[in-house]
Amino acid sequence: MFHMKQFGLMVGGALCLAGCALGPDFESPAPPTTSSYTEKQLPCKTVKTKGAGGQAQCFISGKDIPADWWRLFHSCALNKLIERALKNSPNLQAAQAAWRQADENLRVSTASLFPFVSVQPSYQRQAFSGTQFGPQNAIDVSTFNLYNASVNVSYTLDVFGAIRRQIEASHAQADYQKFITEATFLTLTSNIVTSAITEASLRAQLQATQELIVLQEQTLQITEKKFRLGAISRLDVLAQQAQLSKTRASLSPLQKSLAETRHALSVLIGEAPSESCLPVFNLEDLTLPRDLPVSLPSALVRQRPDVRAAEETLHAASAQIGVATANLFPQITLSGAYGWSANVLPGFFNRDNAIWNILGNLVQPIIQGGALRAKRRAAIAAFEQAFAQYRQTVLQAFQNVADTLRALEIDAEDLLHETEAEDAAWKTFKLTQTQYQVGAVGYLNMLDAEREYLNARINRIQAQASRYADTAALFQALGGGWWNRPSPCEKEIK
Repeated sequence: MFHMKQFGLMVGGALCLAGCALGPDFESPAPPTTSSYTEKQLPCKTVKTKGAGGQAQCFISGKDIPADWWRLFHSCALNKLIERALKNSPNLQAAQAAWRQADENLRVSTASLFPFVSVQPSYQRQAFSGTQFGPQNAIDVSTFNLYNASVNVSYTLDVFGAIRRQIEASHAQADYQKFITEATFLTLTSNIVTSAITEASLRAQLQATQELIVLQEQTLQITEKKFRLGAISRLDVLAQQAQLSKTRASLSPLQKSLAETRHALSVLIGEAPSESCLPVFNLEDLTLPRDLPVSLPSALVRQRPDVRAAEETLHAASAQIGVATANLFPQITLSGAYGWSANVLPGFFNRDNAIWNILGNLVQPIIQGGALRAKRRAAIAAFEQAFAQYRQTVLQAFQNVADTLRALEIDAEDLLHETEAEDAAWKTFKLTQTQYQVGAVGYLNMLDAEREYLNARINRIQAQASRYADTAALFQALGGGWWNRPSPCEKEIK
């Protein structure tokens, strides 16, 4: 007599007969062998400039990146804003949900390795007539009940590894979504830091413009007084009025950019611009980190979440080659059932009512118009595409780091030059203003000195902000230190 225990032994034996998975075994691509990000060797540190944001920054090779790198700017307002964003950002929540979905799909794929067991009870009431067998067998119509209960077991042997390769692909997809989540996390925090720096820069430019307006108003008063005394012509007064109006008009683009930046910050933290209560950011409230980590080039491919995501896409494509290869070979399925069938419930589980069956099914594709081999060639082409895209992602990652390192070096020098230019322009402006008051120089000299000072101060502010932005860009380009903290949605998955 057949028993479920016997079927279990049969399935166990089939598991032992399962062979190796067909297709390539994936290996992570080797990291680039280069030992430097830039063609020219980096200096040990950047140049130093007086004033806020002018500190020299040291490049420390191999230094690890803290998980909460934005705290190195020592801004409590910035830290709290990022905390709000991590709780409310729709982009981050969407990425976390996609990761959880991929993780559950992996569990679905893994279930294919095990037998499918189901219980199937049924009840049927039926009328039976012998006339269907001919008039000579005619009997009265008989009505009876039929009770059935069975346990059904089905198992597909993974002899050639199609199921295991599909699980491997699903695992790679789950890891891909993990790194996409990490990339979303990094992009979110970096955008908030950069937007805060942009706001601080715009506020400083607004303040500089407003201070210059005050100076130009004072100059206009002097010009009008000299005109009333007959020392200058009406044209000088009109020219100064036009210059003052032009400077006032330059406030509008700055105010517009400031409003747009704060609106973008509101959206980044997951709040409507009309409802969010954002802090005010000033360059003086930010501290420029002195020690800058420079990861080893060989470690960059393991740190960048976009590179890791591209690697998992390559891994999934490799596994799909195995799936397509295994589909060229026979598929074997074993199934069986054990149960009871009776027309009355009393004594239903008696041995005389027992029913069972065993079925082995083998399917070998023979003629499908070359579809299966075409699918395998398509899977190989998809792998080659994913590999090329992976290489491109790695190259872009190295370019990001190289660009940022050069920007840190060059923008530090630029700030030094812009600071010197501002000092010179300020001294020239004050001297020209004094000489203009006593009539030693003409109005055109005064006008040129005003323009030069405004441009020099704005350029210095922008160069100062660039140093903060370059620092944030370096942390982003190096991967953001995600490996030093729990995953952003680890708790949700568990």
